[in-house]
Amino acid sequence: MEAGDCMHPALMEVLARHGTDRSDLIPILQDAQAAIGYLPKDVMADIARHLNVPEAAVFGVASFYAQFYFEAQGKHRVRVCRGTACHVRGSAQVRRLIESKLKVKEGQTTPDLLFTYETVACVGCCALSPVMMVDDKYFGRLTPEQADAVIDDYMRQARAEEPNGTTALGR
Repeated sequence: MEAGDCMHPALMEVLARHGTDRSDLIPILQDAQAAIGYLPKDVMADIARHLNVPEAAVFGVASFYAQFYFEAQGKHRVRVCRGTACHVRGSAQVRRLIESKLKVKEGQTTPDLLFTYETVACVGCCALSPVMMVDDKYFGRLTPEQADAVIDDYMRQARAEEPNGTTALGR
């Protein structure tokens, strides 16, 4: 890094805790994402310079692992199972409800950064199908109406945490 270069302050702290060996790449990526929330291109470029490796090498490693994100993520991760048992028992209707309510498609984040919506192949709770997860909490035997209520609860909680009581969704 040159003295005049601008680096994200949180990344500076992360890099100060790690060495410059290429074997430090994954821990650096993990810590950078934990500090910043995701891995923007400029952060990966700074990591590459710190480790003296090509930017493509950093991106190659980061893009290989599903744990790394290249866009800002929501405070809450909503995952709806699309496995066979869940599909047969109505997960498609739950997915449609979530997409309509949050006004996002799979893989997208709401503009207020409250929710990131994903579908997953299986969450391993087939006996509870259809299943939705919000962060690490499971909601099983879910109807679209129940999914709607779950999302409403998280929105209410977010409003209560905001100083003015609203989110960017205006709810």
